[in-house]
Amino acid sequence: MSELPTYVLERVFDAPRHLVWRTWTEPELLTRWYGPRVETIVHRHELKEGGLWLGEMKWGGNSNYQRVEFTEVTPPERLVWLHSVSDENWNIISNPMMEGWPRVLLTTVIFEEDGDQTKLRLTWVPHEATDAEINCFSAALAGLDKGWGAGMELLAELLAELQA
Repeated sequence: MSELPTYVLERVFDAPRHLVWRTWTEPELLTRWYGPRVETIVHRHELKEGGLWLGEMKWGGNSNYQRVEFTEVTPPERLVWLHSVSDENWNIISNPMMEGWPRVLLTTVIFEEDGDQTKLRLTWVPHEATDAEINCFSAALAGLDKGWGAGMELLAELLAELQA
């Protein structure tokens, strides 16, 4: 099998690891940066292996639902989950906004202490994907920084606010 296309996001935050971890794992903080320029609602957030994070992003009368199933939770070092678009009943569906998008993405987030800073590394890889889904993901790689990057800017602002 050939290597799967992988999206990699790396950022360094001027905040201790335990605080960066909190912004990824506490719903009231998560909604402040996840889904830039939309209203993010966390319907369920069970931070444990097999637990679900059910989220809704709302804008202009539209909603986008996401279903996350945690497969590894190792505080404050690592989060791993299966990330999917879902319908309003949390059933995994094809992405209605991007034909051919993988139904499931394996997401890994690593939080590494570096003095007073935290190095964050997120990877997204198609999970049990068809060739068409892999090709679609590969073609979209260059544009993924736009959404994630905007979220990381909001996250940096939130971390600064929490430390003020």
